[in-house]
Amino acid sequence: MATSRPDYLAAISDHCRGLAAAADGNLNAPVPGCPGWSVQDLVAHVTQVHWFWSTIVEERLRQPPVDSRRPAESRPAALISTFLTGADRLVEALRAAGWQEAVWTWAPAQQNVGFVARHQVQEAAIHHWDALTARGERLEIAPSTAADSIDEFLTVSVSSDVDPADPPRPPLDGALVLQCGDHPNAWTLSDGLTAGTVRVIRGAEPGYPVLAGTASDLLLWLYKRVELDLGQVPADLAGRLHNLCFTD
Repeated sequence: MATSRPDYLAAISDHCRGLAAAADGNLNAPVPGCPGWSVQDLVAHVTQVHWFWSTIVEERLRQPPVDSRRPAESRPAALISTFLTGADRLVEALRAAGWQEAVWTWAPAQQNVGFVARHQVQEAAIHHWDALTARGERLEIAPSTAADSIDEFLTVSVSSDVDPADPPRPPLDGALVLQCGDHPNAWTLSDGLTAGTVRVIRGAEPGYPVLAGTASDLLLWLYKRVELDLGQVPADLAGRLHNLCFTD
């Protein structure tokens, strides 16, 4: 991991507070990054996400909590305060837990509390961006946070030999480099050993087309939130990579 444990908790807290501030007074606005959703839907979604992972971490669950335990959605007047209470609960649950402690996650290769902490950073950051975009504003995610989130995304949110897409998807059928312009990190992506999977190597291997941008823009591109100048990367290759990503 490229950032420390306290950094993850601070990032979750900061982005959640930013999301709440952006949503305040704008709950009925549409969210461009989540077609069909209003800001109210967005806040309600992240509130449920926080409840889900807080419950898993606090109780060290080895299976997801049953849906019947889910709290009802708050009234619009209480939605933001409920969201912030849930965000604080998640941060405190993570702070109190040992990050190597076993819990259920959807990532086969990492079944521990540390997965929850690392992934919830980008959950908060991406949806903070969504809420600001719904106000007509923009967010530049900090380079260190965005670069670490890209690394995590490419580890667990892309079809791989460890966790292939089911059902299988068309192969990448090529290779490219993702290169941060404001951070030292780069990644070389090529076909995995199993058809329809991606092999990820940290660093820029020579001879492949490069997709370059700020770490924030590359992360948002992986999440299909922004378009980037693809440079020499063929558009069909970029499209196949997006098709091999699990997370929208």
